[in-house]
Amino acid sequence: MSQGIWPNFYIVGAVKSGTTSLYAYLRQHPQVFLPAMKEPHFFTRPHPSPEQAHLIQYVANVEQYQHLYRGANQFPRIGDASPSYLWCEEAPERIHAVQPDARIIVILRDPVQRAYAQYLMDFNEGVLDLPFMAALQRDWTRPDKGWGISQLYVELGRYTAQIIRYQQRFGAEHVHVCLLEDLKKNPLMVLEGIADFLDIDRAAMRAIDLETAHNAHRLPRGNWARRLASGRLSRFIGEHLFPHSWGEYIWRHIFLRAGRKPPMDSAARRFLQELYAPEIERLEHFLNRPLPELRVSWKDFEPIKDSKPSTLPQKPSGNI
Repeated sequence: MSQGIWPNFYIVGAVKSGTTSLYAYLRQHPQVFLPAMKEPHFFTRPHPSPEQAHLIQYVANVEQYQHLYRGANQFPRIGDASPSYLWCEEAPERIHAVQPDARIIVILRDPVQRAYAQYLMDFNEGVLDLPFMAALQRDWTRPDKGWGISQLYVELGRYTAQIIRYQQRFGAEHVHVCLLEDLKKNPLMVLEGIADFLDIDRAAMRAIDLETAHNAHRLPRGNWARRLASGRLSRFIGEHLFPHSWGEYIWRHIFLRAGRKPPMDSAARRFLQELYAPEIERLEHFLNRPLPELRVSWKDFEPIKDSKPSTLPQKPSGNI
């Protein structure tokens, strides 16, 4: 690959787990460069389906990717915040090939809540019209999987193997795992930990705006907003004819409105809890620490005693 500027740290995910907040906070640090395009997804090398090609943005070639980093060489830390990298099996090796000493930041969330947050985003953007449980089962059983092909609701929350890949390739000392619950409760503590990990000035974190909410949940103003959000023409206009900040403002303030997040239905919650309970135990064993922060959705939820356990569809054969 080209000998140009390559990022030396990567916020790799998980999806809907606080990567947008980390990106927004770290962009304010004087020793950090993060490009205006938050999620290039360059090292995932997506091959989206025709139906979803207009719904995702990514950078496909080296020249376009390095164009994002013009002027970045004066900064000690240069970053890429693409949440597809945690899921993508090939991303660690591809990153290592251009930056073997890269620092990797992983931020995790209760995987049940993560899947639901992703579904709500997809629903708001008109990607699908199904109820959550139906969307889960359809995506879980479909044979074709991939970034920009399927939604990967379950797969994106299977964190253990994903973290192992990065630790094996970069070394455990170069992989920093943090939690969305900690970021919400004590953002300065999390950011100071990241500053130490990146060898940048932790005192500068105290000057960062921690009050502005980033990517907070909002509701669509109606089906007209969802239809426009998923349309090819409106996507093209929003992504290519306006500055990114304009498009983001129009989306959040004209297409969306403030509102409470709808509750998750109990069948979907049980479906995901049965899938993820052993996964969280494996992760706790691997990291050698308890992770109650990944079981937030289990709190204040009492299964219906007379109900039968949810039946998990068979996972399709193939490489997932």
